[in-house]
Amino acid sequence: MSAPAEPAPASSAASGSAPASGGRKPSTAVVDLLGLVAYGELMAFDRMAADARLAPDLARRAVLSEMAAIEIGSYRRLADRLTALGVAPGDAMAPFVPALQSYHDSTEPKDWLEALTKAYVGDAIADDFFREMATLLAEPDRQLVLDVLHDSRYDEFAGREIRLAIEADPKVANRLSMWARRLVGEGLSQAGRTAGERVALTALIATGFDDRSGVQTLFRRLTAAHTTRMAAVGLNN
Repeated sequence: MSAPAEPAPASSAASGSAPASGGRKPSTAVVDLLGLVAYGELMAFDRMAADARLAPDLARRAVLSEMAAIEIGSYRRLADRLTALGVAPGDAMAPFVPALQSYHDSTEPKDWLEALTKAYVGDAIADDFFREMATLLAEPDRQLVLDVLHDSRYDEFAGREIRLAIEADPKVANRLSMWARRLVGEGLSQAGRTAGERVALTALIATGFDDRSGVQTLFRRLTAAHTTRMAAVGLNN
């Protein structure tokens, strides 16, 4: 993936991310981003705990259960930070519940491999986006967002499982590739919905990435990373 954009100057919208004890109210964009990431972590915990029951054996079930525990720990860190900023975590997350819930409801995996592909594709694209967004935040929020993104061990585990399944039955690649395309399409649809409803967050993206051309460059980087990730496990775009 290309190098992320340079951090925005302190005068940007994200400069409101100073601790509440500093006397400054956090910007709406910062609260939105932290709330979005927090709800994503909470949903990831729910989903991984449920998906663990699809595992074909206890060893794999244990791996996913351990990953779920990491997610709830990450959620707690974000919730604590929102509280320190004077914002109730539930209030910060609430605007994103409809879109994320709709995405997960419409992409419920039917089996173990679909669950792994959803994590490998959907979670990874979201993490790439949040890494880019983190560059627009002031400390300590920048590092916090980077710290709570999904552990690379999960990507490696999911990718390895997908590759082994394709090696055992090459026809699996077509099914999972179609599933991945559906995940991306639904994810983009819900992202557009969120952008339309959260003006401050959209403005942060536009300002941080130099308006339209910068946003287009950002999405080209995200698309390129996604294409590379798919190819790495034998899936087609």
